Amino acid sequence: MNPLTHKPTVVAFDADDTLFVNEPYFRETEEAFAALLEDYLPRHTSAKELFATEIKNLTLYGYGIKGFTLSMVETALQISNHTINSKTISKILDLGKELLAKPIELLPAVEETLQALQGHYTLIVATKGDLLDQQRKLAKSGLEKYFHHIEVMSEKQVSDYHKILRRLQVEPAQFMMIGNSLKSDVLPLLEMGAYGVHIPFHITWEHEKVEHQIEHEKFYQLKDISEVKNLLL
Repeated sequence: MNPLTHKPTVVAFDADDTLFVNEPYFRETEEAFAALLEDYLPRHTSAKELFATEIKNLTLYGYGIKGFTLSMVETALQISNHTINSKTISKILDLGKELLAKPIELLPAVEETLQALQGHYTLIVATKGDLLDQQRKLAKSGLEKYFHHIEVMSEKQVSDYHKILRRLQVEPAQFMMIGNSLKSDVLPLLEMGAYGVHIPFHITWEHEKVEHQIEHEKFYQLKDISEVKNLLL
């Protein structure tokens, strides 16, 4: 791992699938949804239809479980040509509620890494999703005490990150973002002159996938979050 030429002063962490488990729960819910619609379409086809509806609705609902649940209901109505019964719609709503009630499972070495960095850097959370749900998850995780600031973003583009930097009164060269998505947590940061650190998670939502290789002096790829200490301390 190449050493940093200039260390940042602010280190931001994505939440879902960087600090705690998220995407596997969505996949389980997606599979249960597809099973409910087997009388209409094969499971893999229902899953594709759901994804298409999610992407179409992002500008309306944003990211998060509530928007996902509304997209499940809409997809079920489309697939069934509005003939699906109210009992099945109720089951779909229950899937969304169950997703909201999932336990918080911290990923390995998260807390010890935050403990080690605290006091050396200003630590923040920069995550996408539904405000209430992300606040709930962070509160249940027990990690809030490590963070100076928590930002729940509707999108993660260069302009969105610039807003955070202005609020924190730091320059891009002083900022590092750590997350599991190359698309959201790395590429916008490199474009604006900040550090982007990628920690892959074993499951990535299709919308967040990036196929091309990244070569940049401020890009780092780590195998897990414990390696952040070697990079920064």
